[in-house]
Amino acid sequence: MSSLTDAVRAGRTAEVVSLLDELTDAERRSLFPELKALRKELRTAPWDARSRRAYPALHAAGVACQTGAAAVAAWLAAPELRWSPASPGVLLHLLGDRDADWLADVTHRLAGRPPSADVPYELMAGLVRLAGCPVPTTDAYVTGWMRHIAQVWQVGGTLTDRLRRDPHLGELVAALFETDDVGGLLGRSAAEGPDSWIGALAQLTAEGALDRERTVDACVARLLRGGAASDQRVFLPLLGALSLTRDEEREHTTDWLALASDGGSVVASYAQSVLGKLALDGGLTARQLAEMSRGVLFRPERKLVRAQLILLGKALSGDAATAGELLPAVGQAFGHEDSEVQERAVKLVERHIGKTGSPEVRAELAELAAQLVPGLRVRVAATLGSAVADAGPAVYEELLPPVPEPSRLSPAPTSVFEVAEEVGALEASPADVAAYERTLDGLVRHAYRDRDGVARALRPVLARRWWSDARYDRARKDDFFGRTPLTLDLVLATVAGEVSTAVLHTLAVRGPRGSACVHGALLDPMAARLAEVAYRIRTDPLPCLLATPTWRTGLLDPAELVDRLAEFARLGARVPAADFAQALLRVGREDRGAAVAAAERASALGTPEGFWLAEWLTKDPVRPPAPRRTAGPRILVEFGESAEPGAAFPAGFRRLGAAITAPEGRWQCYHWDATVRHHWLAVLPENREAVAARILRDVSTAALDDTRGVTAALPSLAESGGPAGDATHLCVAYGLGARHPEDRLAAVDALLVLAARGQLDGARLGGDLAQLVRGGAVKPSRLAESVRTAASTGANATLWEILRHTLPVLLGDLATEETAAPARGLGELLAVAAECAERCGARGELPHLARTAGRRGSSRLVAQARRLRSALTEGVAA
Repeated sequence: MSSLTDAVRAGRTAEVVSLLDELTDAERRSLFPELKALRKELRTAPWDARSRRAYPALHAAGVACQTGAAAVAAWLAAPELRWSPASPGVLLHLLGDRDADWLADVTHRLAGRPPSADVPYELMAGLVRLAGCPVPTTDAYVTGWMRHIAQVWQVGGTLTDRLRRDPHLGELVAALFETDDVGGLLGRSAAEGPDSWIGALAQLTAEGALDRERTVDACVARLLRGGAASDQRVFLPLLGALSLTRDEEREHTTDWLALASDGGSVVASYAQSVLGKLALDGGLTARQLAEMSRGVLFRPERKLVRAQLILLGKALSGDAATAGELLPAVGQAFGHEDSEVQERAVKLVERHIGKTGSPEVRAELAELAAQLVPGLRVRVAATLGSAVADAGPAVYEELLPPVPEPSRLSPAPTSVFEVAEEVGALEASPADVAAYERTLDGLVRHAYRDRDGVARALRPVLARRWWSDARYDRARKDDFFGRTPLTLDLVLATVAGEVSTAVLHTLAVRGPRGSACVHGALLDPMAARLAEVAYRIRTDPLPCLLATPTWRTGLLDPAELVDRLAEFARLGARVPAADFAQALLRVGREDRGAAVAAAERASALGTPEGFWLAEWLTKDPVRPPAPRRTAGPRILVEFGESAEPGAAFPAGFRRLGAAITAPEGRWQCYHWDATVRHHWLAVLPENREAVAARILRDVSTAALDDTRGVTAALPSLAESGGPAGDATHLCVAYGLGARHPEDRLAAVDALLVLAARGQLDGARLGGDLAQLVRGGAVKPSRLAESVRTAASTGANATLWEILRHTLPVLLGDLATEETAAPARGLGELLAVAAECAERCGARGELPHLARTAGRRGSSRLVAQARRLRSALTEGVAA
């Protein structure tokens, strides 16, 4: 081993540099294999003080002992060498005698790497100076430059001063506008003044150090690109700091039109204000204003839409000749989801339609009026006359999604290599019940034929599991599997021979440790089945699993279960108790004809399991007893003991029949992983209420505690079997009031599936929502968004049936405390209810509505109450 390698291993960087300075290029190259071998050795060594000490010297030596530009750049940016690199000064010293073109090549290779490579800016900038090459304008170089120049406090002066002295200011600022995700860097310094990026760039532009036209164009172009909100929050204020003149604003008219239509909300508002001033000063033609309006009036932001209608009103009042161009643009607001926006547009048409006699304009408005809510449609008909004399509500047809068709599981993997692929894929989608069950069944089937072959096929897939590492002894692995909640890893470790038979026997005999939380009853059967499967793979392999579902919901076809029992009898295989118990809980009994036919075949098998299955299939399922509700803002459901499953079931399944009580106090457990909840529904696929009651607390946190992702199982809950009772409807109610839009959307999907299957109880759900809103668990504004989303699919009658049981409670509370401010969002909820009632033609009295509609003022709450009252009594909006 050379003295250079000894010095590198000892971490003596100064000595390494001194030795390298004395060597020729050929001598340096001859030493590189030793350095390469040392790097390989350090990769597998523990990350301790000795390794950290060697890395900087190795980083420097490897750069000096290679001659290829690509190889040197790769060495400089190698991930493990960057953990503890040589300083840029040392690296530049070692590279200083290289050819300028070679140095330029290395520079641009380093700068071309992604910013996440963390190549030091000081190194890249030093190489630029040595090579005398053009400055790179890549993302890595620009972001490195920005961090460096903002943080070099030793240089002194403000950020503006440091930028003013930079020789590459123009090129790098131009590249800054082209670099993604720089908003965070630009906004880190002070918001204003010479030490902020916005203040510095504006000041340098005013001084002429930066070309004004180029800077303005680049800033506008960056806003047109869109991108991260953090970028928009910086480039928009920068544009404001540049203080555009009226001529500059006029030059970018086309850009403002595009931003007003498609920009982010804040950017669109700015563009709208610029265009508004131009329009009122005569700098915008009527055609351009109409084009702008058609884009803005389609936006969902009510503030932007209202501002645009106000602008159109001013333009129409200022110049009557523009009516023929602008009124059709006003008509675009007829299709807005907010009825107040629609009414503002209708008022504009009523006020200004007399300024144009064009039959084409009237015909276009008449066509657009078909999008209005029925009451406003009648008003437009009266305004336009014969052109829409027949306008009126069409015959209503409720639109619900098709009832979900059950889909079958694909057959088990046919080869050991396919099993290995399925195991690897399962890591990416652990919540997929179908993939999990297919993989488990495939492991069992192939382990029955050739366990060693399965182990060999799985070896590359399991290499990343900690328990497959030979450095950990058997005792540690056994301790882990003996104490940890059971997962598929237990079966995989069993196949791979990484867990002892003694531990497997203990787990199979003792059963799962269980959990005292409300989820434990759903986890115990899964754990008991996995423990049994693992033990049988080791001692008495199973030809297949009995409980593998037929359908993706977890349901098992009774005829298929009989076939599997027959196969066990033919092979003389012992039936696994836990797997058979899970099969009984999954087998379909709601189709009585199929269940009775399968029962006859099961009896004919003449086995104990066949007789048990026959008895199970011929009796009606036992449903949970009558529920009890808890009081308070968090309403939960409790059930008494159930007769199913009974004492004949294995110990791991008996808690499914125990009473379900609501958790008390600050409740926590380790079952926070959302992927597990999807598997719980497959434990009892025809008894969703028992599952819903146990996940109700979890789902309630989406509304009360702003938890994300806990409603993802609601669509699957809606597709499950069994009655949809209190617990199921409360789950949906909490989901509709969830904080996060994706969680509310999952609840909307569940609501529509229940409605399509004829299992939604509108009165029950409406009453639940009223109590949750009254108690503060669900906010009316969030509920209004959910209901609006559901109604937009065409389910207006379904939603009205729910809301007509929700609103009387909320309006009644308002009527008894007239001085109290209404809950935020109640007006929005009334607006959605009014639209649903108008579209489905609902009629009748709604308790307490008249009193709310009779209140003074013109607030959204009062206006929408009047609109709903009018729709229910006369069919005409107020």
